[in-house]
Amino acid sequence: MSYRPGNRGPSTASNSLRILEIVARFGTGTTAKEITDTLQMPPATAYRTLNALVGDEYLARTSDLRGFALGHALSGLITAATPPTVPTAAQTALEEFRSGYRFAVHLIMFRNASLRIADEDPDHPLQSSFEMLRYPHASAAGKLMLAELSDSVSALPRGPLMKLTQHTITDRGQLEEQFAEIRSKGEASEINELEQGSARLALPIRLPDGSVGAALCLSGPSERFAAICEHAEAAHRLTSRLAPLLF
Repeated sequence: MSYRPGNRGPSTASNSLRILEIVARFGTGTTAKEITDTLQMPPATAYRTLNALVGDEYLARTSDLRGFALGHALSGLITAATPPTVPTAAQTALEEFRSGYRFAVHLIMFRNASLRIADEDPDHPLQSSFEMLRYPHASAAGKLMLAELSDSVSALPRGPLMKLTQHTITDRGQLEEQFAEIRSKGEASEINELEQGSARLALPIRLPDGSVGAALCLSGPSERFAAICEHAEAAHRLTSRLAPLLF
């Protein structure tokens, strides 16, 4: 891995990523000289990039100021890039529940105010997974997550919200009313909002401190939503069983 100067050298972003990779590989205390020697990078470029990375807290200086370590700002990136891990016991509990249930059952984790698909029902794959992850205001799991935030509406993207179907709620006032109802009921639902013809019920899986860390999402045809809700009590029992297994 070298600098390879030329008419068009590596970009600032590329230099930053290369430096972070070296510090991750060499560990705490990696020096600027080790970085420039390994990457064959001009010292001026390395120092400029190092200062920027320290300023943004992607790197931190060691206590003796002689070297560098990975900074805490990287933790969010690492967490976002790491797929959720579902313990075997939790997977077994999900499979047992699915075996006696006619609709789809998905496990959705919450990370840094975003949704992550932790365990997708193998017999009923998600048809709108991208839309669910990208537009949380339109899905039951997303609404459940947003309702838990201290300022739910401010967590939504600025500007007009995406209307995926004619039923998708995009008015922020209406959404705030929904979030209040979700907090009161302890569950979230949506019918024909994420995709036409589908409905979902999302039940919270709580961390030891009482906050919501994941959702058990029951999904099926919108005309069968009442039948989906008939399984809510059994699904709530499953969330209580899953909580200590996941968290």
